Amino acid sequence: MRILITGPMGYVGPVLTRHLRKTFPTAELVGFDSGYFAHNLTGAPSLPEARLDSLHFGDLRNFPANLLDGVDAVVHLAAISNDPMGKEFEKVTEAINERASVALASMAEEKGVSKFIFASSCSIYGAAEGGPRRESDPLNPLTAYARSKVSMENALRTNNAGRMTVTCLRFATACGMSDRLRLDLVLNDFVASALATNEISVLSDGTPWRPLIDVADMARAIEWAIRRTPETGGDVLLVNVGSTQGNYQVRQLAEVVAAELPGTKVSINRDALPDKRSYQVDFSLFAQLAPSHAPAVSLAQSVRNLSAGLRGINFSDKDFRGSSLMRLRTLKEHIAQGRLSSDLHWQ
Repeated sequence: MRILITGPMGYVGPVLTRHLRKTFPTAELVGFDSGYFAHNLTGAPSLPEARLDSLHFGDLRNFPANLLDGVDAVVHLAAISNDPMGKEFEKVTEAINERASVALASMAEEKGVSKFIFASSCSIYGAAEGGPRRESDPLNPLTAYARSKVSMENALRTNNAGRMTVTCLRFATACGMSDRLRLDLVLNDFVASALATNEISVLSDGTPWRPLIDVADMARAIEWAIRRTPETGGDVLLVNVGSTQGNYQVRQLAEVVAAELPGTKVSINRDALPDKRSYQVDFSLFAQLAPSHAPAVSLAQSVRNLSAGLRGINFSDKDFRGSSLMRLRTLKEHIAQGRLSSDLHWQ
């Protein structure tokens, strides 16, 4: 089996590559990445991509079709990957997350790829009142990032000619330790703040809902999608990936972190304006279709893994929100040093 992974040098990629190498030891794993964050290693004892059989650098907007020759499954992680980056680089987000991604899927089908796995997001539900969102509920994307995920899902659903088994994994908010850790994610931010300052400052009133999933469980869900056949979910499947008990209010996340890291003070801005990005998600379909791949890492375990990982690299940066552990900061630094153009092409 030949598996192509786009974006293996991001946050999820190192965890996924390690899992797939263990799960499919004889598979040929091929990576394709822009290299924006290749240098952002956090405690890795060796280069995570050494587990790949080959790694190709390039821009998704100019993807070489020949890399799809003989590929059985495409795992599409590559994207401008969060709301702040999407806001700063809205046109690039549209170009990469939508147009280039749709083109990749079309090329894959033309080349005879049998499985296409797309990393989508529960953020497409946006502001969602009235209980946990099911896959059939209306979408309310509030950001360029979320809109790009909706556009890609729609294209995969309408353009697929039935020759590929397509799985759109609507992931809960990612968290957990990785060889390329990001701290621009809510739980990861809270743990880093607790370790560096012994305090967590919740900028909202703490009431918004977020579903969370550890990166290790994301990797297991992708493995399931690689194995999935049309008999389980149909030719094109859109499915929420997380667990019902993984829906938390932001203040609850801060409280769990404080409980795991004694001495942490939690402050909540109770006078803050309501955060529109609040949604609970129903994960019962994923539990039904993939019972052996349901999330297994608890929130407390994610906190412990993050704490151990950050302590392992002697993390103590009180100003980490201005560091390279924030993905937007990395891109801005590349641009400031003349390495990237304003539309994120390497110079």
